[in-house]
Amino acid sequence: QVRLVESGGGLVSTGGSLRLSCAASERTFSNSAMSWFRQTPGREREFVSAISWSSGTIYYAESVKGRFTTSRDNAKNMMYLPMNDLKPGDTAVYYCGQHPPGTPWGVKAQPTYWGQGTQVTVSS
Repeated sequence: QVRLVESGGGLVSTGGSLRLSCAASERTFSNSAMSWFRQTPGREREFVSAISWSSGTIYYAESVKGRFTTSRDNAKNMMYLPMNDLKPGDTAVYYCGQHPPGTPWGVKAQPTYWGQGTQVTVSS
């Protein structure tokens, strides 16, 4: 059973920074692409970033390019999302997702497994 747990969310002022983490429970993490999505009330989940199993390919939504950086540590079953220059529009629940080998991944591709989410709130 794949279990993903996000952490690192919180309240920050405009221009501030946060670092989200995603801890995965399974050994399949190291062979899986991973994604970050975010969601605000009444809206669909929005793609933020995706990273290949090797970190060789990383995609970002245009809205976060240059401010967010996705990375992963396969030895620790961890993925990270440092977020800089945060804006009120970044306020959302952030979710990490896992794409098992052989499943689609990339810009906007929906993961097979989801974490429970972590709230990020950016005050103006």
